[in-house]
Amino acid sequence: MIHKSTIDAVFDAARLEEVIGDFVQLKKAGSNFKGLSPFSDEKTPSFMVSPVKQIWKDFSSGKGGNVVAFLMEHEHFTYPEAIKYLAKKYNIEVEETEQTDEQKEQADERESMYLVSEYANTFFQNSLHKTEHGKAIGLTYFKERGFTEETIKKFGLGYSPDSWDAFTSEAIKKGYQLKYLEKTGLTIVKEEKQFDRFKGRVMFPIQSMSGRVLGFGGRILTNEKKAAKYLNSPESDIYHKSKVLYGIYYAKQSIAKEDNCYLVEGYTDVIQFNQTGVQNVVSSSGTALTSDQIRLISRLTKNITVLFDSDAAGMRASIRGIDLILEQGMNVKVCSFPDGEDPDSFAKQNTLEELTTYLDNNVQDFISFKASLLQKESKNDPIKKAELVRDMVTSISKIPDVIKREIYVQECSRIMDISEDVLFNTLAQIRNVDAKDQRKQQKQQKKTLEVVKPDVQKAPKVDEQFELERKIIEILLLYGKREEEFEDLILKENEDGELVLEPEAHTVKVFEKIYLDLQDDEIEFTNDNFKEVYTILIDKLHQEEDFKIENFINHTPPQIASEITAIMMNEERYALHRWHDMEIHVKQKDYTVPQYVSDIILNLRRFLISQKVEELSQKIKAQTIEDNQETIQDIMDYQSLKKILSQKLNRVV
Repeated sequence: MIHKSTIDAVFDAARLEEVIGDFVQLKKAGSNFKGLSPFSDEKTPSFMVSPVKQIWKDFSSGKGGNVVAFLMEHEHFTYPEAIKYLAKKYNIEVEETEQTDEQKEQADERESMYLVSEYANTFFQNSLHKTEHGKAIGLTYFKERGFTEETIKKFGLGYSPDSWDAFTSEAIKKGYQLKYLEKTGLTIVKEEKQFDRFKGRVMFPIQSMSGRVLGFGGRILTNEKKAAKYLNSPESDIYHKSKVLYGIYYAKQSIAKEDNCYLVEGYTDVIQFNQTGVQNVVSSSGTALTSDQIRLISRLTKNITVLFDSDAAGMRASIRGIDLILEQGMNVKVCSFPDGEDPDSFAKQNTLEELTTYLDNNVQDFISFKASLLQKESKNDPIKKAELVRDMVTSISKIPDVIKREIYVQECSRIMDISEDVLFNTLAQIRNVDAKDQRKQQKQQKKTLEVVKPDVQKAPKVDEQFELERKIIEILLLYGKREEEFEDLILKENEDGELVLEPEAHTVKVFEKIYLDLQDDEIEFTNDNFKEVYTILIDKLHQEEDFKIENFINHTPPQIASEITAIMMNEERYALHRWHDMEIHVKQKDYTVPQYVSDIILNLRRFLISQKVEELSQKIKAQTIEDNQETIQDIMDYQSLKKILSQKLNRVV
């Protein structure tokens, strides 16, 4: 258990916009920040962060909460892990009591796999730095590659002993279960035997954006022809190759700061660049680039620069990746290195200034790069040149933005000396074929899934009581402690003996007004979440003079915190649509708090009366004529009360 003092210190120190800024590129939007949702694939921002309230809301997925909730959602942390991550980020010492054996057993499967991976990372590092074999073989190899001691430790590089079960047997001795060693792929189990997957390899831990070890890459140091040079952890519940980028943990802040990401092929490319001083670099870890990996980068920047080896295989792989990057709406540039050089060797032989100067001077637009590369292959052959042009236009067709497509067509026309009309016609043909293929695919999916068309005539019914209860919680959260002058309309008899509504003003805090009004009418919340929030809120507002929403959210259960965040961030939705820029001005409720409060309470009363009238109307059908008279009178009384409430509402509005 983590002590409360540590949790409080973490919440006091943590700045939501800083923490989320490590994972999502945020841009200022008034007093808030906005960005692309990290939980869904989208082109326009629906993710909002409020530094003042210290809460976030993702309008595309409906998720929201405080800083801990973000880490739990995004990184799949447990609550204690999220607290520890923040404590490490803000240099706070974690005080906790030792877990019991029973608590350790209760850790879920994914968590157990993370723990095994973390232990493996420690084991491999200790093996590299603290064993004679590790120093002689592993450490010597890394130093021959030009890596300093500092770099080796920064990237957590390690060594797996050249023994069949050195790691496995040690892990089992430490209490880690064999089934989790097998599920992470660290151990291979065959019949009653088990052995280490990465036997005799130098190790590269692969980390998530938050630094959690997900898997490993291992390089063999012998010349065995049957053994793969590089070996990666297999797919597992925590490691998905297509969704991970090597080095993203170390590069994320630099990528956001530089507004550009260098994309390379291998582990050592990333490490060497980083050691030289260029930190905004990641690798697809030797696998083909995927859409998920590109979207991971898009959270931090819209600009990717692909760096590749001068060999033909490296160039062809880069061309395939370029089309995929364009398809995701990203801006892409490319840079190749001199013959016989790759990012690793070039960075090793040059200073930071020389490296950055070379990158700046040799970076190319993808059209220019593709033209120069493919022109070498065509060698003035008209047919090959025609294929080259079509290939370039195919790449342009992947770009979602119409304006960018037109600019690239013009550039292609200039470089290849072909009329724009011909290129635009070719572009239209390619996009038409792609559109037809897409429609055909969608039709096949519909048939397969046997999709039933929704009945467009039936609009979803609004739960009026839910909305009204939600508004009351919203008022308490936003304005609960504010003192306002309320004007209640009281029924009084005038000189002619008629009952009329007369205003009566009094000053009271908003939460007191709501509490007393609901208590007078004996109104209870029907939604369990709202009922719980209301009870806690009223109690806090009564007892705490310096009540703060962020403190309240930080100490509520995740489900309740999520509901509160959704309420608190509802107003921020307007900023996403930039209505103010279009001179559509949204009226802020805090200008008319007393009217707003009275309006909500009166509407809730009126709704409950309508429900009661409906209930009594149904009751009449099952009663005798004698009983009906009394029920009819009750209905008339309620209708009269409803009429008075309507009059009050008209006066309030």
